[in-house]
Amino acid sequence: MTRPEFGTIRYETSADRVATITLDRPEVLNAFDRQMCEEMRAAWKLVKDDPEVNAVVLRAAGDRAFCAGLDTKKAYGQPDDVWNHEDPGELLSPKWQQVWKPVVCAVQGLCTAGAFYFVNESDIVICSPEATFFHSHVTYGMVSALEPVGLMRKVGLAHTLRMALSGNDERVTAGTALQIGLVTEIAARESLWGRAHEIAAGIAAKPSAATQGTVRAIWESLDRPYRAAMEQGLLYTRVGNPIGMAEVADRPVPRTEPRLR
Repeated sequence: MTRPEFGTIRYETSADRVATITLDRPEVLNAFDRQMCEEMRAAWKLVKDDPEVNAVVLRAAGDRAFCAGLDTKKAYGQPDDVWNHEDPGELLSPKWQQVWKPVVCAVQGLCTAGAFYFVNESDIVICSPEATFFHSHVTYGMVSALEPVGLMRKVGLAHTLRMALSGNDERVTAGTALQIGLVTEIAARESLWGRAHEIAAGIAAKPSAATQGTVRAIWESLDRPYRAAMEQGLLYTRVGNPIGMAEVADRPVPRTEPRLR
């Protein structure tokens, strides 16, 4: 598979069927510009199209920040017609790009504003102890309207409103993020990337028909009433189960001791 040349991210794959995407603009706290947005869209397409990739690790270079949102020092470049303006987050977000392969996100340092496009649509999020999460928009007179919609699905209305309205005045620590369900685990900075890869590799070892169907059924249920979501999920079991179960029959599941969490 021919890979495009990237300038703002790094894209790697490994033999254990994990693709790793690294945001690589640490000099500007990994803030995204139009180039990064377009490169992220291309990276998500690589993930979708590669049968040798079953799961993804999303991480960021440097220690100061995972991502500071949109790079406000550069013009993003929107069409002249205001009704044709684009949301940069659509290019960044795996679910907007119809990626159903599981995504494990590793956050270090600060994570703010548009960075939540990554966090909101990752399937598993872990962070290092010094990570902090906040939403800066209202501090600078901007409406905090897009990222909180996805955030609310993870942490609920009360925590979302507090973050959205506090702006720069209050930061959610790693411990609080774990408590409210924004992340599922805290790992030391030196082991954060390794732990994210370990989680992704464990998922990638399972039949992709099963894991993709699981991700899609759960995420799409958020947009449906309960009964409609159950009916849709049943359809996905009928599609995915025969493929995944046949793969397991050909390659028996190894006996392992489950981890305690």
